[in-house]
Amino acid sequence: MKRLLLFFFITFALQLPFASLFAQVGEYRSALSVGVNGGCLFNRISFDPTIKQAYHGGATVGVTLRYTCERYFKMLCAVQAEVNYAQMGWKEVIETSSDTYSRTVNYIQVPLLARLGFGKEVKGVMGYLVLGPQLGFYLSDKDKRGGEWSAATLALRPNNVVEQYDLPIENKFEYGITGGLGMEVNTKRAGHFMLEGRYYFGLSNIFHDGKADTFGRSANGAIVAKVSYLFDVFNKKD
Repeated sequence: MKRLLLFFFITFALQLPFASLFAQVGEYRSALSVGVNGGCLFNRISFDPTIKQAYHGGATVGVTLRYTCERYFKMLCAVQAEVNYAQMGWKEVIETSSDTYSRTVNYIQVPLLARLGFGKEVKGVMGYLVLGPQLGFYLSDKDKRGGEWSAATLALRPNNVVEQYDLPIENKFEYGITGGLGMEVNTKRAGHFMLEGRYYFGLSNIFHDGKADTFGRSANGAIVAKVSYLFDVFNKKD
């Protein structure tokens, strides 16, 4: 809880000076856009002790709300919130036997993002940057096992780390930082079309991390590629 409170304090404290600057010298905007997003993500769990993994592939889909509030010289400033369904998890690389293992962990994720755009505001192409905190709420999980999967093959695991197979997801709430770059095509009537890449860095663990627990760290880390479509609810400019 202390880490979570410190995380949000630092995040919002860093945004205050920029918000004050834009409010003083920026050009007024008031545009609300809503829409949908979808794509794929590739996740790994940062385990300590280490477990060798490949990226676990999954889908993400959700809704997006964006409010554009300022134009500072050539930089368009907005805040953006999403509610997404995401398939996280991990896929192990087991080299000591024919065993295979992966687990899909399903979340509702809520990114809260600052967004800076550069380029054509009304018609044309705009590049942009997004950055901010992200919250995650566990829904369910399912594992998949293959190979011999016996006591003999389990005994061959590196560092004898096998506790993850029978552990439920113990922390149902997670948080971290996400950020990325994207390209937006703006049209006057059809709306806004976006292609974007992000990285999510988890700051919390999916398993307990006390002294008596197996893992000191078990945090998500995901590469995300998505497309989005937004349309304007209203768009005012002075």
